[in-house]
Amino acid sequence: MTNSWVDIKNTDLVLIMGGNAAEAHPCGFKWVTEAMQHRKAKLIVVDPRFTRSAAVADTYAPVRVGSDIAFLGGVINYLLSNNKIHTEYVKAYTDATFMTKEGYSFDNGFFSGYNAEKRVYDKATWGYELGKDGFVVVDDKMEDPRCVFQQMKKHYSRYTPELVSKITGTPKDAFLKIAAQMGETSAPNKVMTILYALGWTQHTVGSQNIRTMAMIQLLLGNMGRPGGGVNALRGHANVQGITDMCLYSDTLPGYMGAPLDRDTSREEYLKRLTGKPLRPNQMAFTQNFPKWHTSQQKAWWGDAANKGNDFAFDYLPKKDAAYDVLHMFELMHQGKMSGFVCQGFNPLAALPNKKKISAAMAKLKYLVVADPLETETSEFWKNFGPLNDVDPKQIQTEVFRLPTTTFAEETGSFTNSSRLLQWKEKAADAPGEGKPDSEIMARIFVKIREMYRKDGGKVPDPILKLSWPYQNAEAPSPAEIMREFSGRAIADLMSPIDPKNPKEPQKVVVPAGQLSSFAQLRDDGSTACGNWLYCGSWSPAGNLTARRDNSDPSGLGVFPNWGYSWPANRRILYNRASADPAGKHWDASRKYLSWNGKAWSGVDVPDMRPNAAPEENVGPFIMNPEGVARLHAIGMAEGPFPEHYEPFETPVATNLMNTNPKAISNPAARVYKGDMEAFGKASEFPYAATTYRLTEHQHFWTKHARSNAITQPSPFVEIGEDLAKEKGFKNGEMVKVKSNRGEVKAAVVVTKRIKGWDVNGKKVHMVGIPIHWGFKGVTQNGYLANALTPYVGDANSQTPEFKAFLVNIEKA
Repeated sequence: MTNSWVDIKNTDLVLIMGGNAAEAHPCGFKWVTEAMQHRKAKLIVVDPRFTRSAAVADTYAPVRVGSDIAFLGGVINYLLSNNKIHTEYVKAYTDATFMTKEGYSFDNGFFSGYNAEKRVYDKATWGYELGKDGFVVVDDKMEDPRCVFQQMKKHYSRYTPELVSKITGTPKDAFLKIAAQMGETSAPNKVMTILYALGWTQHTVGSQNIRTMAMIQLLLGNMGRPGGGVNALRGHANVQGITDMCLYSDTLPGYMGAPLDRDTSREEYLKRLTGKPLRPNQMAFTQNFPKWHTSQQKAWWGDAANKGNDFAFDYLPKKDAAYDVLHMFELMHQGKMSGFVCQGFNPLAALPNKKKISAAMAKLKYLVVADPLETETSEFWKNFGPLNDVDPKQIQTEVFRLPTTTFAEETGSFTNSSRLLQWKEKAADAPGEGKPDSEIMARIFVKIREMYRKDGGKVPDPILKLSWPYQNAEAPSPAEIMREFSGRAIADLMSPIDPKNPKEPQKVVVPAGQLSSFAQLRDDGSTACGNWLYCGSWSPAGNLTARRDNSDPSGLGVFPNWGYSWPANRRILYNRASADPAGKHWDASRKYLSWNGKAWSGVDVPDMRPNAAPEENVGPFIMNPEGVARLHAIGMAEGPFPEHYEPFETPVATNLMNTNPKAISNPAARVYKGDMEAFGKASEFPYAATTYRLTEHQHFWTKHARSNAITQPSPFVEIGEDLAKEKGFKNGEMVKVKSNRGEVKAAVVVTKRIKGWDVNGKKVHMVGIPIHWGFKGVTQNGYLANALTPYVGDANSQTPEFKAFLVNIEKA
């Protein structure tokens, strides 16, 4: 979340799209109802189904699965065509005035630089034109055809209300009503918030779904303001914390880019990721990257990371290819992986194309599953009849199951959707031999280190020299771990030498010990910090995540002394944008941050250099080297502007935004050999399908809990009345849903919540598939929903496309 759960109460308009907050986040949804009751806020829901969120909405509109960018692109066109943008905000706080490069273009589904053979873009023509001074060239009037504003206007002029309706199935009048409601929040005294979840991320254009909405919020002037923002709703209490720690191949903790194979030295690596201002006076906060990375290396390798060995840069692996989870299982499927450690993860149920995942794990020599429950993954080798029809004699994978504790049996911190770290104590001891994940991993590491010391091995230094300073090496305490990632000064930090008075004695500015802020991190090896974003969460004052002061002086739900919100206990990101360029509040009813003549002050920690006077023109989006937010973003795989592409399994077999047969679906999405052939066609699988969750269940966990099994005992699929009539189905009878990869059988629920869409003159029906059942647990066992889903993911994050695929449905 750019804002917070509580901040939703400050809005005038809530849009829920790509999520279902009332059902999937029932506790957090109270803040939506709070806004509706006390601020008379309106609620809009755009969803393929008429959900419980839609049931309490002021306005609901249906949208075909996989067509969100067409809808949102149409909103952008509406805002630009009807002058429903916050012009002062857009000019000052976005790149709308920036000039794009002369060679940039878009033609019939492709942006400039596309390599069809490799399915990637050469982005040399994307981005901004730089002047001789190294700064971006701007057009303050936003009239030049090459400025971002005009390029954006041209790109989205194609998204007419008529075409949007043809692609999405959303009635034109419903679309225009919603666009008009959103447009009203372009006024300085109005603000809108957007709530989304996996309904947007689980697409091959998932990242661009989210970016399109961010562009809308920027055009409306709603980013960085109370009641605004783009807010991701996390499905677990600590999903935000997991992503913040980022321990996978593409990213290091704190969202720091990982070294690549082409980074032949630390100097090259730091140069690639260290920001340089692209406009005068900008903070370009990533210029601090060397401080963050050096401090992390010191946290990981201690004294073994020093200037003499480039702070142990060579200890880090250098990525030569993608190693996300889809690529890992592709390698496994090719027989190129010997072992897999699976910790708190149920890939047989959670990754696409169950048949492929099962075949991949059958090629392993060993599989380690660390989980408190018996998962489908841990018993993938057993035959459960049609639910898991395998021959155990043909599977030689040796499976080790390690019992872990649940969240209620561990002490530590959660980081929720609001970026809020909250400490909690364990409620009970684990039964039997269950141990915390941290202890299991520590014991494995200590054993591996002993083996290296005794027997040697390839590249031993990263293992032997890893810093492991815990009192109990085999069971580090949560407090020790948190103090480590929060950061400390290894020795007293001294003031810099005064160039005018070089003989003047240096002073201690930060004593050795816990740090208060990431601003204290240094690149000379004198600080250690496991995650710069979390720096200061355990400060000299103690564990700030354990604070429980519920005072709210502003009345805006800021609660500055409740827990700790990263970074720097900041509750709204980019909050400099809550004030106008002169530093005055946009809206007197929601005073947040302003310039008092000497410094930025208000109810939150300023997301800005505190003494940066408005006349310095320091932009509020400090993580970008240009200081402003990007409408034209070259970091995306498939284009600097979001473009509608069909799901890889499209029920309409064409993309109405172009006539290019190679640009029907995302041209930059990675597809492996064999998976392209496994995509189904509408001629054989005529119905769109999507997966979703139910309030009564939590992913695959709660099918092990009798209370949840009672409330939702058995699997089902959901269809609309028209499709049921067409197929001759009666409510409750067994049906078979089949894709080009597998099938599931379940009872059919015939409901008014799902209706067919009119798409380009064709009626498109949908089948809804809840995900929660499998062949382990106390619920009635059922088929895993991912038996149906295609093995393809988002072009940027590789999140699987679970929300839009093709099926057929028949009586079982």
